[in-house]
Amino acid sequence: MLKVPRRLFTTQSPAKTADTFIQTHPLTHSLRANRTFIESRPHLHAPGLLRAETLMGGSLAGSEKITVPPYVFRKRGGGKCVIIMHLGSDVCSHPGVVHGGLLATLLDETFAWCCLPRFPKRVGVTANLSVNYRAPAMADSYVVVNAEIVKMEERKAWLEGRVETLEAGGACSTLLADAQALFVEPKKSDGLGGVYLTS
Repeated sequence: MLKVPRRLFTTQSPAKTADTFIQTHPLTHSLRANRTFIESRPHLHAPGLLRAETLMGGSLAGSEKITVPPYVFRKRGGGKCVIIMHLGSDVCSHPGVVHGGLLATLLDETFAWCCLPRFPKRVGVTANLSVNYRAPAMADSYVVVNAEIVKMEERKAWLEGRVETLEAGGACSTLLADAQALFVEPKKSDGLGGVYLTS
C-alpha cells in the first residue's frame, strides 16, 4: 500500500482553513461568551449510521460541500439558534452559485434545532416553509443561519430566520435569504427524528 505523508493533509487543507476561520471569527467568540447559548457540533458526534442517513451530516458533508461539521449555538431551552458553516463548490446550481434548495435546507435544519427542545417529545416536523431569496450565495463562502421562535401554541411553533454571509473580521454581511416556518409536533412521533438533540 502506498504511504502518503501526513503533512499533505494537515497543512492548509480546505477543512483546516475553514475550521480555523470559524473558530477565530468574532461572531464565534461573542456566542461562546454568551452564557445563554450552548455550543455543539451535533453532526460530528452523531452515531455513524444516523450521520450517514442525514443530509447535513452525511450526503452534504465533504471537502467541497459543507466543508466542516457546522457549529451550532442553541439558546438554553430552545427558542433561538445560530449555525455557522462553510459551503464549498459542489453545492452549486450554476457555476460558483450555491443552489437555493441548499439554503432552504439550512434554514429548515436551523429551525428544527431552534424549536425541537421546546416540544414535549423533542420531535417535530416542518408543516410549512416559505423562503425569500435576497442575493446569490457564492460557493467557497462562510454563512451564518439565525432562527428564532416568534410564537408557540401547544404543539405548534412559528419561526423566522435568515441566512447571511459571514465576512472576515466581522465586516458587514449580505442577506442571502430569509424565511418563515411552521413546525408541528406530531401526535404520534414513533420513529421520527430528534435523536441527536441530546448533544
